[in-house]
Amino acid sequence: MKRRKFIKLGIFGSTGLLTYSSGLAKRKAPSDTLKVGVIGTGDRGQSLLSFINEADGIDPVACCDILPFRLEEGLSLASRNGKAEGYKDYRKLLDNKDLDCVFIATPFNEHGHMAIDALDARKHVYCEKTMVKGIEETKQVVDKVSSVGKIFQTGHQWHSSRLYTHVVEKIKEGDLGEIAAISCQWNRNGDWRREVPDPKWERLINWRMYKEYSGGLVAELCSHQMDITNWMLGSPPIKIMGTGGIDYWKDGRETYDNVHIIFEYPSGVKAKFTSLTTNALGDYEIKVLGKKGTITLDYREAWFYPEKKNEQETGVVDGVTGASVKWDEAKGYPIEIDHIDPTLQAIIDFRDSVINNTKPISNELTGAQASIMVQMSLDAIENSSVLNWKDDYNL
Repeated sequence: MKRRKFIKLGIFGSTGLLTYSSGLAKRKAPSDTLKVGVIGTGDRGQSLLSFINEADGIDPVACCDILPFRLEEGLSLASRNGKAEGYKDYRKLLDNKDLDCVFIATPFNEHGHMAIDALDARKHVYCEKTMVKGIEETKQVVDKVSSVGKIFQTGHQWHSSRLYTHVVEKIKEGDLGEIAAISCQWNRNGDWRREVPDPKWERLINWRMYKEYSGGLVAELCSHQMDITNWMLGSPPIKIMGTGGIDYWKDGRETYDNVHIIFEYPSGVKAKFTSLTTNALGDYEIKVLGKKGTITLDYREAWFYPEKKNEQETGVVDGVTGASVKWDEAKGYPIEIDHIDPTLQAIIDFRDSVINNTKPISNELTGAQASIMVQMSLDAIENSSVLNWKDDYNL
């Protein structure tokens, strides 16, 4: 039995919002085990392999990477349950008739054609975020999923988080009242570069720095929070504007080292997204401001801060009568949900969608919305323009 990691987090105090349990599905029999291949075994691909090894009923049996040392690293992870096959050409991996599914964790610009080829090979697909680079290729992937009928999940893992699911449900049920604004950030302090053992590998290892391969901070970080904001508000935005630049790291990179984006939604809600590489205060945060209160979320925790709170509520905590009910003046009430790492949960959800033939919650349509928003954001920044969502983006 593979090990499962559970995380116990806070509750909504006495606000009346209910707790939620993750309820992991059980496998029916060894024959239900899915055989999967991982295309791209760099940092993210290796992380996926580690989580695949923790999930029951899904075994990595093949890896592909064009960098020999990355392929070797991937195979060392994939071979824990037996010998895995290694490939330099992803098309050879797709020819493997024993594979049920593939995980695509390559540079952003490779996602679209690899996903289409995998679907044509009749494989179920887990495609890392951002789903596809460019609007037209995004549409092509959506059309292909529809025509082939295989399971397609986009790797916006917080869409699988049981904590995030609970919070989104409560927002939609009106526990925050009318939403006024959403503020998102994902800040780091560093040049965002990977170590390169040989200069010939620079562009392939540091692909996030080059426009040919990447959408930079917008695609690699902001896209997660764009997906979540759409989920909370139930629609894509109607208007996008933004700015950014290469203002700090003068090292030959082509993608921005800071970005600042604003979306306007049909309800009038404005959502802003900031990503920096020179100041990490606050790191990752989503703040949802409503008429009745505010919810803040980080990677694995969430807090509710009610409006007009004049005095602390009291109760019994850890057997101490009169202790505050986990009240934190700076953060409010912690939200307490049993849940596991969101990437592990996303892999379990993908497994169950394939076995049960059900559409994933993070699918080609939600992924396409985020892909289009990423491209529009990059275009708005590049051209110093305000862009409107088009009808033909509603896929």
